[in-house]
Amino acid sequence: MSETPAITTRDLTKTYRDVRALDGVSLSLAPNRIYGLLGRNGAGKTTLMSILTGQNFADQGSAEIFGHTPFEHDATLSRLCFIRESQKYPDDFKVLQAFRAASLFFENWDEEFAQELVRAFNLPVKRRIKKLSRGQLSAVGVIIGMASRAEITFFDEPYLGLDAVARQIFYDRLVEDFAEHPRTIVLSSHLIDEVANLLEHVIVIDQGKIIVDAEAEELQGAAFTVTGGAQKVEEFISGYPVIHRDSLGSLASISVRGRLTAEQRERAHILGLELSPVSLQQLVVRSTLNSDMDQAQTTERQAIK
Repeated sequence: MSETPAITTRDLTKTYRDVRALDGVSLSLAPNRIYGLLGRNGAGKTTLMSILTGQNFADQGSAEIFGHTPFEHDATLSRLCFIRESQKYPDDFKVLQAFRAASLFFENWDEEFAQELVRAFNLPVKRRIKKLSRGQLSAVGVIIGMASRAEITFFDEPYLGLDAVARQIFYDRLVEDFAEHPRTIVLSSHLIDEVANLLEHVIVIDQGKIIVDAEAEELQGAAFTVTGGAQKVEEFISGYPVIHRDSLGSLASISVRGRLTAEQRERAHILGLELSPVSLQQLVVRSTLNSDMDQAQTTERQAIK
């Protein structure tokens, strides 16, 4: 018997006036995994998560959480936690009151873990939330997101206000706690290199479309860059899909999709070519830029017709 997906979307479409925020998004996310939802600002990440958490609705298509439509379905919504960068709290709330409210809503709330995180982030729990710095406000969100231990937790870049040290604390504690208490975590970010080691599966969205949906392991080593004399580089990469080109005089640096064999590495060495892996961030950026180019070419062809 197959396991019910934690999240399923089919041909999900959402339009705001003349902007198509989501364009036929179909996904299936398994339970108890860490997913990266990556893409530029305005790519559709927040719209997708808003629909999945019942805070918005699609124009077309369907979205299900554990087999149920989340919109106005309390039993499903109680299994979710959605933490976003612009998280709002009542103006007169103190940090302690925000945690107390969260403990009443989330049945898996772990108060001991929450207090451990408060100490790690050095958070002033008796201060009113409206008096917090941006970094402290971000800490409130990530603590609620982690201590809630909801079956599905969405983090929509709530950690942007944290400094580099605090972000690393968040990443480390998230992975440690996930190992002991598995659940489905969807981490939206444009700090791709920072979160790359956390992710088990990568989803890249651009202009409302899914352009990458793959296991993180599959993407590691899935592209490489060849640098050297332009003619030798062109001959070496013949047959590989090109994702980026740079050239300067007689030198070229070309990134392509594909994997290298030992024989190819030896051949590159003999030819005096330099090989380097394409990082996840570079791969996402190049895929996004190629998506833009494809869209522009499609629009141009339509205009000509």
